[in-house]
Amino acid sequence: MEKPFVYVTRALPEEQLSSLKEAAHIEMWEKEDEPCPRAVLLEKAKTAAGLLTMLSDRIDSELLSEARQLKVVANLAVGYDNIDVEAAKKHRVICCNTPGVLTESTADLTFALLMAASRRIIEASDWIKQGRWTGWGPLLLAGADVHHKTIGIVGMGSIGRAVARRAKGFGMKILYHNRSRSQEAEAELGAVYTSFPQLLEQSDFVVCLTPLTNETNHLFNRSAFQKMKRTAIFINASRGQVVDEADLYEALVNKEIRGAGLDVFAEEPISKDHPLVSLPQVTALPHIGSATNETREAMMRLCAENIALVLGGEPARTEL
Repeated sequence: MEKPFVYVTRALPEEQLSSLKEAAHIEMWEKEDEPCPRAVLLEKAKTAAGLLTMLSDRIDSELLSEARQLKVVANLAVGYDNIDVEAAKKHRVICCNTPGVLTESTADLTFALLMAASRRIIEASDWIKQGRWTGWGPLLLAGADVHHKTIGIVGMGSIGRAVARRAKGFGMKILYHNRSRSQEAEAELGAVYTSFPQLLEQSDFVVCLTPLTNETNHLFNRSAFQKMKRTAIFINASRGQVVDEADLYEALVNKEIRGAGLDVFAEEPISKDHPLVSLPQVTALPHIGSATNETREAMMRLCAENIALVLGGEPARTEL
């Protein structure tokens, strides 16, 4: 009996797909750091029983209507705003993501970004590399303290709670806003639930970890930035579209907030000419929230396992 066909939209280490090798014939897009072209994805999907996808791959009605043998899509991410889940359900396609395995690594990066932005770490490193360090000054590259400040977390899911645990170690007061109260965060960490405006007004660090939805699109806009302290630092490690980037730029240029640390952008990848990148008070990273060898490999294995389970008639481990 011929094995079902699975298409993987980036070049991944074959050893991380071992659980899938016996269940399917696997083909991969040949490049690791470039998205699979839309035309190629559409063509491969026509005969695929499974797709292992990235956030850059749109799984929409156009693709699903042509993918008549498709049974499962496994997204190499926790977020799945690139997938039309309702359309997939209509076509009886199971969709999966990778929750849990990347929580701690993403929290590490989020807090590292907060610290880098507050203490001007990248700027200070560049200062030496550019040969600009010619002497010591009492306010040379002075940043902002992190310890005992107030952190406001927007989106108190598993990653939000993990960031809050790190904040607690720095003696920070923890505020949060979420669609629903997190009894776990309140009991374990002493986190205090507030309204969104209250969080903006009271926080020294505003950390965005909310998923992208119709309600959160451009949640951080001019009105939001104007509510923040002028000394506040904004951190985004969720989705770029949650932020109105033009409004963030204006807030930074007009010194309505102190700085920003950004791991995500509305359109990715961005160029060195992106307006936000030109600002010294912006610490910008290329969407590396979960980018450790251990975590990315675990995500790959989970995607492969989910596809293998569904093709074998079993429930996926992390079905949406």
